[in-house]
Amino acid sequence: MTYSFFANKGPFEINKLLKFLNLKNNQSYKSKKIYNISDLLSSTANDITFFHSKKYESHALKTKAAFCITTINLKDYLPKSCNKIIVDNVLVVTAKLTELFYPDSINDDFDTTVKNISKTSFNKKVKYGENVLVGKNVKFGKNCLIGHNSIIEKNVIIGNNCSIGSNVIIRNSIIKNNIKILDGCVIGKKGFGFFPNKKENFRYPQIGSVIINDNSEIGCGSTIDRGSMSNTVIGKNTFLDNQVHIAHNVKIGDNCIIAGQVGFAGSSTIGNNVMIGGQAGISGHLKIGNNIQVGGGSGVIRDVKDNTKVMGYPAKDLKKFIREINKNDT
Repeated sequence: MTYSFFANKGPFEINKLLKFLNLKNNQSYKSKKIYNISDLLSSTANDITFFHSKKYESHALKTKAAFCITTINLKDYLPKSCNKIIVDNVLVVTAKLTELFYPDSINDDFDTTVKNISKTSFNKKVKYGENVLVGKNVKFGKNCLIGHNSIIEKNVIIGNNCSIGSNVIIRNSIIKNNIKILDGCVIGKKGFGFFPNKKENFRYPQIGSVIINDNSEIGCGSTIDRGSMSNTVIGKNTFLDNQVHIAHNVKIGDNCIIAGQVGFAGSSTIGNNVMIGGQAGISGHLKIGNNIQVGGGSGVIRDVKDNTKVMGYPAKDLKKFIREINKNDT
């Protein structure tokens, strides 16, 4: 389920949605209100969803959505109970519809609601440095610290015993207990989500949040983008080194160790007890299993099964990689 801080402007009548999208080739439906746009698994019988890749076939079979934006080639993977809205470009249509439901999610301009923390109710609750600003809809637990020149923008929940460094910006995020966020991090801003459409790049609304679970640490200069249609999640007791980038919708499990300058492309899922060496890259929409080790500088472009060690580009079984290196050296 997506946790969103953005206001939903629904419901909308389904036929008005089709008219808004200028989808003349789709049939008209009996009057039905659509309350939200959600991913395949989160959708309810009052929602509309989207299905753009066969990679998500298993999710499509389980969706409870009343309507689904999809293509002619994918429609038969959906349940009979789900009405199919056939389009040429699923992602562009979905982006337009998401913007209609959540118009405030497109832009990430600076937060005009912020005040100096000394002028807020957190004055005596939080220990803070110089020039700390706090926006609306912010909550702090007990025993929290905030360094100099940090901005806790609107829509942030911070738990107990958290330490926020200097020059940090956070918005649209849930920071749970015993979290350390070191200097220079940016958390909860919109991700790099857009689709080339003829002569323009169409921005995809980012309506999700960032959730960082208990006892984790985020290294200096790291960036964690909020989710687009779901949340970006960091598991319990997971430690990120400096300058790590985590794109929208990435899910990282518990007890993971991510070394410096690692990059995760959008919508990849990382299991528990995963160790990734410095400057490795994880491509988008991948499933990385549990108990995985990825060597530094590797490029992971395929799913990785549980209990595996990989290295190289493209990343392959570590023993195979070493044999190939030794063979080339002889």
